[in-house]
Amino acid sequence: MTWQNPTNDQIAQVLSDAKTIAVVGLSNNPERTSYQISLAMQQAGYKIIPVNPMIDEVLGEKAYASLTDIKEDIDIINVFRRSEFLPDIAEEAMKTNCKVFWAQQGVSSNEAYKLLKDHDFTVIMDVCIKVAHAVLI
Repeated sequence: MTWQNPTNDQIAQVLSDAKTIAVVGLSNNPERTSYQISLAMQQAGYKIIPVNPMIDEVLGEKAYASLTDIKEDIDIINVFRRSEFLPDIAEEAMKTNCKVFWAQQGVSSNEAYKLLKDHDFTVIMDVCIKVAHAVLI
């Protein structure tokens, strides 16, 4: 199964409905793309939940080692990891209450897409969430 993103209208709806974004691979280095994009989304009003076992906190938020460690509701899982890690992250995502999986620009996986679609996820891949927010919201 080849992955396919939702329409721009559907992506805009996802962004409008969401309040909380769990960011897998969020770095505490302000020069990293994951930090800059998460900061911009935080400034746009979203709660950011860092997911990175190597850090304790970033952007004023407690970091979690994995998605399954998060106890609060997650609206979007935004992934800043290489494509080869997506299937494992998708498996973990399916153990959460979230139903939106977003892989950043340059990141995609047909295997992860199929796993997630089989579990009723909205899947967006190879799209920068900050750019989508700037263009669609």
